[in-house]
Amino acid sequence: MQISKKEQDDIRDQLLAEKAELNKRVSSIHLHAKNPLDADSAEQAAQIGNLDVVSALESEAVTELSHINAALQRLESGDYGICASCGEPISIGRLMARPASTECLDCAELDNPG
Repeated sequence: MQISKKEQDDIRDQLLAEKAELNKRVSSIHLHAKNPLDADSAEQAAQIGNLDVVSALESEAVTELSHINAALQRLESGDYGICASCGEPISIGRLMARPASTECLDCAELDNPG
């Protein structure tokens, strides 16, 4: 199955929009991290607890950005839409729903049963 030029353009636009949103989120996290802790010790405890959550969100965003950049690179190189596990085409439905997918649905389900 060959992905049409229009589908590639739609997927590229979707990936770029997701990338922009994630970059904005990471920038916001970094800006928030520059704020000093509150002088009140109870408030500091809450802020420190929030740092774990914010750190996890940042880590998730950075990971997703790397997947998006890899997908954009595959689009440019012509390798996009091919399952990294079995070498078969990834369905257009899966690619439109999860444009950074590297595996077809069958292989993805094998990797994550249940």
